[in-house]
Amino acid sequence: MVIEKKDITETVNNMNMPKHIAIIMDGNGRWAKKKLMPRTMGHRAGMSALKRIVQACVKLNLPVLTVFAFSTENWKRPKDEVDYLMKILVEFVNKELTELHEQNIRINVLGDYYCLPRQCQDAIDKALILTTNNTGMIFNIALNYGARAEIIKAVREIAVLVKEEKVLPKDIDESFFSNFLFTREMPDPDLLIRTAGEMRISNFLLWQIAYSELWITDKLWPDFSEEDLLQAIRDYQRRERRFGGLILDKEGDNNA
Repeated sequence: MVIEKKDITETVNNMNMPKHIAIIMDGNGRWAKKKLMPRTMGHRAGMSALKRIVQACVKLNLPVLTVFAFSTENWKRPKDEVDYLMKILVEFVNKELTELHEQNIRINVLGDYYCLPRQCQDAIDKALILTTNNTGMIFNIALNYGARAEIIKAVREIAVLVKEEKVLPKDIDESFFSNFLFTREMPDPDLLIRTAGEMRISNFLLWQIAYSELWITDKLWPDFSEEDLLQAIRDYQRRERRFGGLILDKEGDNNA
């Protein structure tokens, strides 16, 4: 994965960049259907789109990128499709790992990937070990991930600590709880992008996106381009993030 040196930062405000972008990559199957292709070809085209967006995020010096690659619910899909998704996951890691490492990207996995086939586990372990000390962009890949399962996992771990009297209930606050999530020590997503026009969250990062800005496009994921990413960032930069509060004008009046 060769990262071009073309400067794309001139088209966005470098002083107001998101620190963390999360993406629900939706529409691979519909893309393939429109082109009268098997769904598997949509997933392969989706991997090409992922390469483009990783490249763009590196150019933008984005600190954290998170993509929803395979959910806990995706096991309900036909076995042939799931098997193909596992195959191209291994292919992506094996093909792109060297370049990702050379770009100082740290790969991280959100979810219980030890439920995936052994070949996938081995590829992921290799990627995690090789890039563990990299200091550039954190590239989170959500695999066998579900936000409700993540929250339940955190609750169970904290409950054990409370039972063992290592933690008092009064000490449990949002900051403490966040340390038991897959995204611990990372900023919450500033911007959540979803392709294919669906108006739902799909059990993705439910805790972390409490105040994320949402950006929905009808464009199917395989067609999602660098320019689409830049447009999402430009739209994000035009929004006023209030985090439940109010913006005061120069006279001190509320602009709710």
